[in-house]
Amino acid sequence: MIRVVLADDEAVVRVGVRAVLAATDDVEVVAEAGTGRAAVDLVLAHRPDVAVLDIRMPELDGLDAAAEIRRLGTGTAVLVLTTFADDAYISRALGEGTSGFVLKTGDPHEIIAGVRAAASGAAYLSPLVARRVVDHLSGHGPRLRAGERVDGLTDREREVLGLVGAGLSNAEIADRLHVVEGTVKVYVGNVLRHLGLRNRVQAAIVAYEAGLIPPTP
Repeated sequence: MIRVVLADDEAVVRVGVRAVLAATDDVEVVAEAGTGRAAVDLVLAHRPDVAVLDIRMPELDGLDAAAEIRRLGTGTAVLVLTTFADDAYISRALGEGTSGFVLKTGDPHEIIAGVRAAASGAAYLSPLVARRVVDHLSGHGPRLRAGERVDGLTDREREVLGLVGAGLSNAEIADRLHVVEGTVKVYVGNVLRHLGLRNRVQAAIVAYEAGLIPPTP
């Protein structure tokens, strides 16, 4: 069972997200908070697998809460709830070790997929969020197009990058490619190093921009 702490300052949003997650048989919301500070306290108390955090909250915003959760070494992954109005937070969020972004107003299945990906150590970006992130990053000085950036990768590394972008964990990628998990870790490390990326979320962004996301089987 994936244990989740949910934090949003809007009660109606918490009710909606809880209802979505309650419809699954492998996710349980163990606690809720209306502020970032309360979210951190609940993570310490419950040690959940995933913290689902709104960005804009009183006392401590979601990104500061994510940074605090990471600093405390709880092992809890963070999935960020966002809207298109949150563009200014994107670059900062990528540096806070978050496991992904999900739209509050998107397909409810994206929240479930995001929680499952975060719990398994993978990254997840709602497709519309990924597009917005790519558009946001493209305005930060001259950058090579993603297609050109991945040209130096091997075919297998590009395949692995696409699967990372699809939200698969290393174990799931290993199963898909019929290799051992250790081999996948090497591929992922090579991809991050070659592309100059810090984490799987950034890798997922490049995968989306390069058109490497495989169709859902």
